[in-house]
Amino acid sequence: MSTAHLVVGDAKFDLPLVESTEGPKGILVSSLRNDGWVTLDPGFLTTAQCESAITFIDGRRSILRYRGYPIEELCEGSNFLEVAWLLIHGDLPDKRQYDEFRERILHHTFVGEDFRNLLSSFPRSAHPMSVLASAVNALATFHPDTCGFGDPDGFEEACAIIMAKVRTIVSLIHRRRRNEPLLYPDETRGYVEDFLRMSFAIPYEPYQVNPLMVQALDKLLIIHADHEQNCSTSVVRVAGSAHANLYSAVAAGINALSGPLHGGANEEVLRQLEEIRDSGLGVRAFVEESKKEGSRISGLGHRIYKSYDPRAAIAKKWLYAVMDDEVSQLGSADRSLFDVALELEDMALHDDYFIERHLYPNVDFYTGLIYRAIGFDPQMFTTLFALGRIPGWIAQYHEMMNDPTSKIGRPRQVYTGPGKRDFIPIEQRR
Repeated sequence: MSTAHLVVGDAKFDLPLVESTEGPKGILVSSLRNDGWVTLDPGFLTTAQCESAITFIDGRRSILRYRGYPIEELCEGSNFLEVAWLLIHGDLPDKRQYDEFRERILHHTFVGEDFRNLLSSFPRSAHPMSVLASAVNALATFHPDTCGFGDPDGFEEACAIIMAKVRTIVSLIHRRRRNEPLLYPDETRGYVEDFLRMSFAIPYEPYQVNPLMVQALDKLLIIHADHEQNCSTSVVRVAGSAHANLYSAVAAGINALSGPLHGGANEEVLRQLEEIRDSGLGVRAFVEESKKEGSRISGLGHRIYKSYDPRAAIAKKWLYAVMDDEVSQLGSADRSLFDVALELEDMALHDDYFIERHLYPNVDFYTGLIYRAIGFDPQMFTTLFALGRIPGWIAQYHEMMNDPTSKIGRPRQVYTGPGKRDFIPIEQRR
């Protein structure tokens, strides 16, 4: 095995190298702590916590692949449930595998009355991500026989339950926020189609879903399905490394995703577009003021992608299709935000300020506008992100569970606090 050589003062270390299929190679530094050293890497920007065969990203070349398949090809020829199988099991399914997977998930979509009562106990004003995380955690109490760590059959059942019921839970959260009656699933409809029906249909009235909205949301779920070792995925792996059950690990990921620097970014983009529209300054003047103040423009730039985010290109295509659709019931407010987004996008792609800083429109720039056009309010946006990310979290948990080198997550620190001090009774303190 090849090695890297590290010299620190008089100490010398031989560190094994780990070859990659593509992308950066690894330097295995685990042995350093036995000699009194740890690597210090705030934000883990140069630290790999695992080897993974799920997702490959090259941010400089705008590449995103799931199990080797380019995201563009998957969005062109596949659907969300097929991609979910791919991520979790490693290969695209054959027709029998796909049909059985789809049927199993649709069969589990129903949630019982006790669970619906649990959801009804949350305030209608509660943030949807807090309710979603609590609900997924609670699923473990309704399905305790699927919580065993390392049980293949239990894992497959838990996988189907989470994939199925999160869809129903998100629709129920959405309807409760609008004080609308809750709807039951319809197993005869597709995964995305029935989700939109459960979210927007009026009881006792026929509901015809717009096929374009089904396609657009299906593609957004695909592009959000996994994104390597991001914040929420790392949280899922660390929780799973303690042998927490799949429900608990996914709930932990949902909590991490809720942060405005992570999944909540698409909600912030729409708020800022509204702020620009309502400011009276116009897009260019607003941006120039933001530059002077050093304020960040939401939806521009990405930690990983230093060229165009490939997910953004796909979302942009579907946003344009949604905005051009004559069947869509879009109001003037939606179209005014679309106009602001187009002007801001044009600035980002042609203004030297943004180009020099690699501040291209990212995926969050477009997705919020699509969610808004479909009919969801901004606080629901991150739950839709989570719905798409579920198969990626499950796949990462599954890979970690089957990795013989996996250990409980336990980051180290470099202590910089006080040295040993003697305790002073409170009466003697000054």
